Amino acid sequence: MTARRYMLPGALLEEPGAKRTARDWLVDSLFMLLAIGIGLLVFSPTEDQHGDLASLIDVASGVIGWIALWWRRRWPVGVAVLTITLSAFSAFVAGAALIALFNVALRGSRRALIATTALGLAASTVFSLIYPDPDLPFVFAVLLSVLITLFVIPWGLFTRAQRDLLRSARERTRQLEAEHRARVEQAREAERRRIAGEMHDVLAHRLSLLSVHAGALEFRPDAPPAEIAEAAGVIRANAREALQELREVIGVLRSDADGVVPPQPTLDAIPRLIEESRAAGMKVSAQVDVQGGDVLLGRTAYRVVQEGLTNARKHAPAAAVEVHVAAEDALVVEIVSRRSALPVAAGPGGSGLIGLAERVELAGGALEHGPNPRGDFVLRATLPWTP
Repeated sequence: MTARRYMLPGALLEEPGAKRTARDWLVDSLFMLLAIGIGLLVFSPTEDQHGDLASLIDVASGVIGWIALWWRRRWPVGVAVLTITLSAFSAFVAGAALIALFNVALRGSRRALIATTALGLAASTVFSLIYPDPDLPFVFAVLLSVLITLFVIPWGLFTRAQRDLLRSARERTRQLEAEHRARVEQAREAERRRIAGEMHDVLAHRLSLLSVHAGALEFRPDAPPAEIAEAAGVIRANAREALQELREVIGVLRSDADGVVPPQPTLDAIPRLIEESRAAGMKVSAQVDVQGGDVLLGRTAYRVVQEGLTNARKHAPAAAVEVHVAAEDALVVEIVSRRSALPVAAGPGGSGLIGLAERVELAGGALEHGPNPRGDFVLRATLPWTP
């Protein structure tokens, strides 16, 4: 890639502080040799018509024109006006004038090209009058200048068109690369959100159970040893479950490359989830009338129940909770936290529910949450269902 960059004109790189590339130095050297060669070729037929002072002026003008070519990229019109004007009486600068005219066709505006072309034709006419060629009539000398000009300008315009095509291709490549980077970044961001959602679903439920049992131990240090041992066992079991489910989440991430997906929670795992909440002291009544289903549907329904129980445990630990999972035309998962024991802070709508709504939408369903007419907080997910 770096080697290819060196073979491009510096003007096409369009980068801050872009300097002349190796190609630019090569072109500058060739143009300098070409300008000197054309100058010698034009000077030879008129050498006898030059006196010592005229020859010195001619050579000095040629040197000025050759040096001016160094800045032809930055000031194409200025360099062209200078060299073409000098070419009216200097043979050595004729090559530099042709190159400068070519450069205007390459970089200048249409108006500048017309003006410098007219100036070039006028300068060549004046030169033919000052140094007439005895072997070439004046009319033919002017016609030769016109033909040379008609060759140089189309060449410059053709080169300009090629550069415009190359510049457009590079711009399209940049756009494609930028779009690719944007898609990659979007994919990474989506993956981060997915990871965050899985981590939240796995850890929030388990840690809330741990918090309930740890709180019981803290507020009842005088509890019977059997109850303390039971609570400690539940804490240990839930900690082990949290670690196991966390490993499964990491396994899902690692399995993307080889297509192997570890076992995921399904509809059949919901009763166990409810029993864990009951064991933590929650008042949960449940009616689960559905089994089976595909992996995506079952995992989504499981996460809805898990999020509903976790939120009830965090925001309304004394509330009676009802869980209904049923399917007819659609799978409906509903968690209701009864108003009779709900505190004022009930009805959460934080990042957990936001992530859950995205999960349900990805599964083709819809999520609703909020108080019902009785004031109970309801979390309801409606998912597509095929018996």
